Amino acid sequence: MDPGRRRTTARRLWTAVAAAFALPLSMLATGAETAHAAAVQCSVDYKTNDWGSGFTADLTLTNRGTDAINGWTLTYAYAGNQKLSGGWNGTWSQSGQSVTVKNASYNGTIAAGAAVSTGAQFTYSGANTAPTSFAVNGTTCAGAHQPPVTVLTSPSPGAVYSQGDAVPLAATAAAADNATISKVEFYDDTALLGTDTSAPYSLSASSLTVGSHSLVAKAYDSLGASATSTPVGITVSSGPAVVASPSQLGVQQGKSGTFSVKLSTQPSANVTVSTTRTDGNTGLSVTGGSSLTFTPSNWNTAQTVTITADSSGTGSATFTASATGHTKATVTVTELPAAKAYDARFLDLYGKITDPANGYFSPEGIPYHSVETLIVEAPDHGHETTSEAYSYLLWLQAMYGKVTGDWSKFNGAWEIMEKYMIPTHADQPTNSFYNASKPATYAPELDTPNEYPAKLDTSVSVGPDPIAGELKSAYNSDDIYGMHWIQDVDNVYGYGNEPGKCEAGPTATGPSYINTFQRGVQESVWETVTQPTCDAFKYGGRNGYLDLFTGDSSYAKQWKFTNAPDADARAVQAAYWADVWAKQQGKSGDVSATVAKAAKMGDYLRYAMYDKYFKKIGNCTSTSCPAGTGKDASHYLLSWYYAWGGATDTSAGWAWRIGSSHVHGGYQNPLAAYALSSFADLKPKSATGASDWGKSLQRQLEFYQWLQSSEGGIAGGATNSWAGRYASPPAGTSTFYGMAYDPAPVYHDPPSNQWFGFQAWSMERVAEYYQQTGNAQAKAILDKWVKWALSKTTINPDGTYRIPSTLQWSGQPDTWNATSPGSNNGLHVTVADYTDDVGVAAAYAKTLTYYAAKSGDTAAKSTAKALLDGMWNNYQDSLGIAVPETRTDYSRFNEKVYVPSGWSGTMPNGDAINSSSTFSSIRSFYKSDPNWSKIEAYLKGGAAPVFTYHRFWAEADIALAMGSYAELLE
Repeated sequence: MDPGRRRTTARRLWTAVAAAFALPLSMLATGAETAHAAAVQCSVDYKTNDWGSGFTADLTLTNRGTDAINGWTLTYAYAGNQKLSGGWNGTWSQSGQSVTVKNASYNGTIAAGAAVSTGAQFTYSGANTAPTSFAVNGTTCAGAHQPPVTVLTSPSPGAVYSQGDAVPLAATAAAADNATISKVEFYDDTALLGTDTSAPYSLSASSLTVGSHSLVAKAYDSLGASATSTPVGITVSSGPAVVASPSQLGVQQGKSGTFSVKLSTQPSANVTVSTTRTDGNTGLSVTGGSSLTFTPSNWNTAQTVTITADSSGTGSATFTASATGHTKATVTVTELPAAKAYDARFLDLYGKITDPANGYFSPEGIPYHSVETLIVEAPDHGHETTSEAYSYLLWLQAMYGKVTGDWSKFNGAWEIMEKYMIPTHADQPTNSFYNASKPATYAPELDTPNEYPAKLDTSVSVGPDPIAGELKSAYNSDDIYGMHWIQDVDNVYGYGNEPGKCEAGPTATGPSYINTFQRGVQESVWETVTQPTCDAFKYGGRNGYLDLFTGDSSYAKQWKFTNAPDADARAVQAAYWADVWAKQQGKSGDVSATVAKAAKMGDYLRYAMYDKYFKKIGNCTSTSCPAGTGKDASHYLLSWYYAWGGATDTSAGWAWRIGSSHVHGGYQNPLAAYALSSFADLKPKSATGASDWGKSLQRQLEFYQWLQSSEGGIAGGATNSWAGRYASPPAGTSTFYGMAYDPAPVYHDPPSNQWFGFQAWSMERVAEYYQQTGNAQAKAILDKWVKWALSKTTINPDGTYRIPSTLQWSGQPDTWNATSPGSNNGLHVTVADYTDDVGVAAAYAKTLTYYAAKSGDTAAKSTAKALLDGMWNNYQDSLGIAVPETRTDYSRFNEKVYVPSGWSGTMPNGDAINSSSTFSSIRSFYKSDPNWSKIEAYLKGGAAPVFTYHRFWAEADIALAMGSYAELLE
């Protein structure tokens, strides 16, 4: 059986690309009626980043008509002496005060409702007045109505209140374009608390429950536009409490730092708060504010506690602020070497991420994909999570252990991951029925969702699973020890697939396993039908959701899980660093048990090295190609997924396992392969685990070399199963050990080879391996990649930056010859557009940091520092580091989701699933989200919505980049 197969699409943001189609030649015949283009309808948003003598201008051109704009020229004029220095995402020119921008080759088509961005840099003196009029193709654009500016002014971020006390909410709101504010709504996460229709906008909330709360204000104007404030996190305690902020503090040797103290509720008499060091580093001491008095009138006015570090110590200490009758507050202060300013930044950002009031974690301690709930990328809700997020939590806590010497949080992160994201035996109850000689039944992958369900075909030969027996022997278990890739943490969908439970329903309170992508390379997140991992036919149609994906004569209730190999490899990577850093501190025993679990995870991760149906690797161009006979079915690379499943009936069960034939360059992790093959503490227990990873290490390095373009970028990947059904690739397709070059492995909407983040993620792992070993092959790959990436990076005078965003590819690599590799002169990459994305910039900075630390490259070192400083100095807010994003792809909320004619069913909340379903119609929960009106306005022709997202992985990666720079280059 193969009902649970498919890809775990990259968990990151891509912008949807509108396709331009050529007219058929028959429509160009002589005498054919000439089509008349509709009048251009447009708006232009203009914003600048000004440093006094110069500025960058960013312009977003939105097509507000009903027809596509095919080719555009944007014109406007300045009133001053602004002089063009250069531009991007278009051809810029200037004549006098008039500026003209012509589209680039890749962004000339603007679909109805879509937008493109372009920008340039200018110098000036005197005034820098913004232009007041813009035209596209000679037609003056209407000004885009700007949404209100909304700020939640009360309560303060991090405030603590006692249960039953009134929490004072207050907001300011300002409308644009002569509109007026009609009302302000106040939310606790997505729950509406109340509304105020007149200024000053306020609300008293006294019914908040004990715990953490994320509060938001949302203003509406008289023209129908709306906007939400930045969330403010608070905590409600069970009684009076001492409040200390921040909870994490770094103090360099010989210097002092401060935190603030106040009370959560008004006392009836004076209260004395005493602060003392209660454990830890004796080199830290209270030198001010050890005893503070709060009165009934100044109880909520923060007072300062000063902590001073001696000149030689390192390590952390706990300082406790206590008062009679109040819950105490603790602050962890870490003494850092005198030069470690970037470690202090790490602790500052770590404190924001781990502050419960800031909303990064569920009550169970599970990291959400993002603080914000309305977000659609691969997770289609912000309070879902992924194995990626768990792996970043492990890495973040490993770095915390390095900086502070406290390894309890790293161990605790693994325990949370093991409890909630690795399926328990109750979740995979029938693995004992698994037959390794017949691991799965073949079903073809098809090109588009409307071709599904895919018929199972028992006539296609499959190979035996060569590692199942040795894994059972090594760990005395039939169960798989690997993470499932996605989880509905707040049970928003309502399946209630909590660990150990199957379809417990909407009332379940724990995190729920779900799955999404199942229907071919063209299925985007906007076309998915989210389903449970344990399908007991309680929801969906008569066969649950199974008959949307596979065609069979009958269906059994079953469970199924999919692993994202890059996330499990990152967990191993984090464990490697935890072990290295703990040993440096003489604390290897603190992490040894967790590191052993990482070795076990790496052992099972080898399933990602196999062809999907264990067929022989190389020249497999029809379903009749030979089945493997063991390890000859392994490509020894990290593929897109591995998956496993089985029947829920434990008395008459069956089970299956599959690998993946599709391999992406962005998923490889030579540092993890090195650790699992050569690092004693991480060597797997199985008979061939370490040797398999040793072969994988060499194969991964060859793979990078094979995919490296003439310029230096790393291309898409390869497949052993063309089109996912062992088809014949186009004639002349180059190969890697017999696997066909695939420029965009696995998915095409959008193409998987476009995102620069895959480059930064993957090359960072190569750089870590190089820094640890000095491997010459890794260095050669990095030398070329870093030179290319640096040539495409801009650091502006004000510290802001532009790095590659979307890549475009042409040609293909030379067929791989291990003894005489080709030069790949026919494989090329160009940068289509640029970004200031903070998560990608952090991964890129880490790559440069590890590379510079080993190679001594000064340009890499200075650029890493500039990127980190640019983020720190320009993009901070109360929750972390983030930049606004214009989401034109949200026009797809109304996109149709393919459901076969005659198929009908319901989601757990009652949403109908049928041939008329759209993305939003089967996700009606979005319509109660505070930000839904921004989407609704956009779908009705308004401006593309702008969001500032705080993704957990990105915030963690920024913090890690600061810590890495401190360790290696500061």
